[in-house]
Amino acid sequence: MITKDQIAESYRLIQDEICAGLEALDGQAKFEEELWERDGGGGGRTRVLQNGNILEKGGVNFSAVYGELPEAIKKAFKAESNEFFATGVSIVMHPNHPMVPIIHMNIRYFEMPAAVAGEEPIRWFGGGIDVTPHYVLEDDARFFHNHLKSVCDQFNADFYTKFKTWADDYFYIKHREETRGIGGIFYDRLKADENLSWETIFEFSKAVGRSFLPIYTELVNRNRNKTYTEAEQQWQYQRRSRYAEFNLVYDAGTKFGLETNGRIESILMSLPPTAKWLYNFKAEAGSNEEHTLSLLKKGIDWV
Repeated sequence: MITKDQIAESYRLIQDEICAGLEALDGQAKFEEELWERDGGGGGRTRVLQNGNILEKGGVNFSAVYGELPEAIKKAFKAESNEFFATGVSIVMHPNHPMVPIIHMNIRYFEMPAAVAGEEPIRWFGGGIDVTPHYVLEDDARFFHNHLKSVCDQFNADFYTKFKTWADDYFYIKHREETRGIGGIFYDRLKADENLSWETIFEFSKAVGRSFLPIYTELVNRNRNKTYTEAEQQWQYQRRSRYAEFNLVYDAGTKFGLETNGRIESILMSLPPTAKWLYNFKAEAGSNEEHTLSLLKKGIDWV
């Protein structure tokens, strides 16, 4: 049986691998690390990179925390105990180039004591990876989704379709009636059953984490040398505002972190360095901006 300590150690290693890869990809910026402890138990490593060649701001965070759940979360989980352990890696990258997308990845594990003594603990895995382009480039979208499907198919033939639909539904900005980006995969409370072992789920979680570098390296290198206009840069700032709206209004990880007394700087690391809200902006008919908006919909088949 895999233990929570083994899972946390694997996630620490994935954080190290990704940070080294992103520094090499950017070629200039270096991560600053802050070690922190959580009141109530546990802590983590916040690593932030800023003002790089291509990466304007980004974070790769690891945490392993434990203690007592707030009463509201205990009720939401319908839990008998208020003790918990949670560990994970969370990444958000904001590039300085409007043709390079924002990317988010998260892998996580949650555990609580069994409701009845002698039974297995309550446990599950969650995570996913999604891309938010400022301009939706369809070849890039197809590459991204095909790569994710190949990762999912190694573990279960149903994973990609199921988790892609889940991502479409989850990363949806209801008040804008648009998706945050082109989706990806998202899953939560994934547990072992007669067809799926804990070991398989854990290997899948690590594979999702390790898909981040090859995916983002490809997307960055495809687009980093393209020229762009000031108007396209301004559009990038507008699209960042939608990203911020989702994270502050709907994101479950943000809410969980705030409600469990998490570290504020780490929780809000996902917000962009600059964003703009223009009043009643309308994209010009036939423009690339209008084309992007037309593709911020659920249910698009990219594979």
